[in-house]
Amino acid sequence: MACILQIETSTDVSSIAVSNDGLCVFDKVEQGNGKGSQASEKLGSMADEAMKAVEEAHLHLDAVAVSSGPGSYTGLRIGTSMAKGLAYGSDAKLLSVPTLQLLCVPLLLNEEKYFASLAEADKVLLCPMIDARRMEVFAALYDTSLNEVRGVQSDIVDADTYKEFLDSHHVFFFGNGAQKCKEVINHPNAHFVADIQPLAKNMMPLAEMRLRKGQYEDVAYFTPQYFKDYQAKLPKNLLKD
Repeated sequence: MACILQIETSTDVSSIAVSNDGLCVFDKVEQGNGKGSQASEKLGSMADEAMKAVEEAHLHLDAVAVSSGPGSYTGLRIGTSMAKGLAYGSDAKLLSVPTLQLLCVPLLLNEEKYFASLAEADKVLLCPMIDARRMEVFAALYDTSLNEVRGVQSDIVDADTYKEFLDSHHVFFFGNGAQKCKEVINHPNAHFVADIQPLAKNMMPLAEMRLRKGQYEDVAYFTPQYFKDYQAKLPKNLLKD
């Protein structure tokens, strides 16, 4: 176990949390107004509060974890810069957590609530979605052990987009891109879960796993893989949020 500060800025909801020995000891969330990075503008004051909480509890910060996308380009850039600065200033390890995996955590922590009633509970896939405007989303598919079934893609959603998975599995759709797909994806195996947000406090199990495995990022040179993979492909209007 360790003391980890977690930062999440991939949507218009920004959050910072601190965990110590597996327990959340600080949690702050700022709700945005739908204008991309609006909430992340308050990240500096949130980080100051988090570091004050670490100092007052006489804790040693072992790592800083940051959500690495996909999501708001501007928000992720702000979050990454903040995480790198805090890690460097505290001589802490830098960890990155994929945003779509982070979105899965609330469902995986409440498997009985979501999956237990299904006749084939073992045939479940998770499809977290981040809104990318119009009918486009960033999405991936995972099993309930967070093994990647299909990697992150930019999907233009219609009735057949996930049919090959829906024909053989119960697929749970969630995240801020899922609601707009509800009227389009009408397969009987499609399940939609509302009000699932990527929050820093849910990053803890994924960050601790990366810390145990020594999956550190280079503080000086780290850039989210999302930027590398998608920046050249995206229409310019998606980068201006």
